[in-house]
Amino acid sequence: MVKHQPLQQVYEKQLCLSFLTGIYGCRWKRYQRSHDDSSKWECAWFIILCSTFFLLLFWAYFWLEAHNDYNQFNWLLYNRSGEWKDGTVPIFATTTVGLSYITFLMILALCHISLGQQLNLYWIHKIGVLATLITTVSGMVSIDDMWGDEWDIILISIQSTGPFLHIGALAAATSLGWLVAGHVVRGMSCYVLIVLLALYVVPLSISSPCIMDRTSLKPRPEVIGRRGAPMLAPENTLMSFNKALQQGVSSLEADVTVSLDGVPFLMRDRTLRRTTDITKVFPDRQHKDASLFNWTDIRSLNAGQWFLESDPYWTVGSLTWKDRNRIANLTVCSLVEMLRLAARANRSALLNLHRPPPEHPHYKTWVMDTLWAVQRSGISQKRVTWTPDTDRARVRGLQQTSLEKLSVEELRSRGISSLTLRYSQASNKDIQNFLANNMSVTVYPVNEPWLYSVLWCSGVPSVSSDAPQILRKVPYPIWLLSPYEYGLVWITSDLVSIAIVIGIFIFQKWKMSGMQNYNPEQIMLSAVTRRPSRDVNIMKEKLIFSEVSNGVTSVDEHLYPENGYDIGQYK
Repeated sequence: MVKHQPLQQVYEKQLCLSFLTGIYGCRWKRYQRSHDDSSKWECAWFIILCSTFFLLLFWAYFWLEAHNDYNQFNWLLYNRSGEWKDGTVPIFATTTVGLSYITFLMILALCHISLGQQLNLYWIHKIGVLATLITTVSGMVSIDDMWGDEWDIILISIQSTGPFLHIGALAAATSLGWLVAGHVVRGMSCYVLIVLLALYVVPLSISSPCIMDRTSLKPRPEVIGRRGAPMLAPENTLMSFNKALQQGVSSLEADVTVSLDGVPFLMRDRTLRRTTDITKVFPDRQHKDASLFNWTDIRSLNAGQWFLESDPYWTVGSLTWKDRNRIANLTVCSLVEMLRLAARANRSALLNLHRPPPEHPHYKTWVMDTLWAVQRSGISQKRVTWTPDTDRARVRGLQQTSLEKLSVEELRSRGISSLTLRYSQASNKDIQNFLANNMSVTVYPVNEPWLYSVLWCSGVPSVSSDAPQILRKVPYPIWLLSPYEYGLVWITSDLVSIAIVIGIFIFQKWKMSGMQNYNPEQIMLSAVTRRPSRDVNIMKEKLIFSEVSNGVTSVDEHLYPENGYDIGQYK
């Protein structure tokens, strides 16, 4: 017969558990916590929390990979608002804050589950989760409306990051094996195991041109300075093209507009507001088309001060004082000046021509004005590439390229031997098809090493870049694996994960079977020992719950001094 003795009530501090339940559900007191199953309402909130987490993860990944096109995004914002500002900063800041907050709540929720605590998300957190979810969805809808083509970068980036994302996801799922194993052993859920098994076969759907034999790797793609080197000096200026040549570019790309008096000059925008000080010099004419100014007025404008003030690429801080002084005194560059620079450096030129508006006096002769400037510059016509689809018959002496992806037959009928395509238009299959038919392919804009590496593995002969100084530091693709090596990495990572998960399952099964061997009398007798095992403590708690639920208390509502369990608090 077991003799029941009154025990002194002693509360054992559980700071870690109090922190978890307090932050997640504002349940700081011991009596507020519960080991009961979570309600369906709280389970639904956990699903909303998980959905918000993965949506934010996708959103953050998109913006990390879209870094290649940040300048294009800001340019689109400028065309809509008329004011230049870096719109990526508030987006990145809010995404970082939101992802950190939701990740923290996810960790707390998983800790609740692993400790057997009831989920009870505090109402303030519920508002925060909903606000984060609505903000993220609104951002996605806005980007889809304004910049929908950029979603393609997700699939393209998978060609570079896919193997690493697979290993990272596998490591994350495996690290949750302890929690998953406990659920499977208790027969609660197998869904997470299904996800884990799906991760094992995900590499079957990953396709990358960088999975190839090293002997098949083509020569390093040539780099074209797109508007010069616009991260180091203002775009389309003579200094920018000089900086590009210093970075070893093979060609210079420029945007050409014809002035009111027939002088071709370099300008990307429709107006002069963004890249000159026209708001100070000619404030009444600042919204006029750039081509409706004569060359004398255009030449009088400053074309460098805007770069120092707006710092569009966050690179001004890295420039020397000498470069800053030179930039502060730059003027608009003419086409003849740029072509003469290319001729002296023995480089080619790629011209993107903008046709003037119908009211322009040179509306019908703009092509001849441009050709006349090419002839005056002294550059060989074979080194000049023509992009517009109009008047190709009049510029047969120049190299012909198309900005539109056409069939090989159509390109040949037009006398075009090369294409200049956005990276989202040029799939690996398309590139191989054009190259097999002796069609040269130039891809733009390529500003990130990972994209340059993927295109290198695809066999692209040349790329157009805003960042030649960055691509210059890429002497070899970031990663290159043979099919055998990739398969070995895939299978090895899967086997290691499987071994860890099986080991955890076996341990959890052994642990649960050991706990089931305890009976109430053993647990009551063990209360007099000084240091009971953790399994006995767990079974004591289970006994307390079972006795209280049946209306029986065998210890006179006192605590086990070793654990600090107060029977009275559960009644």
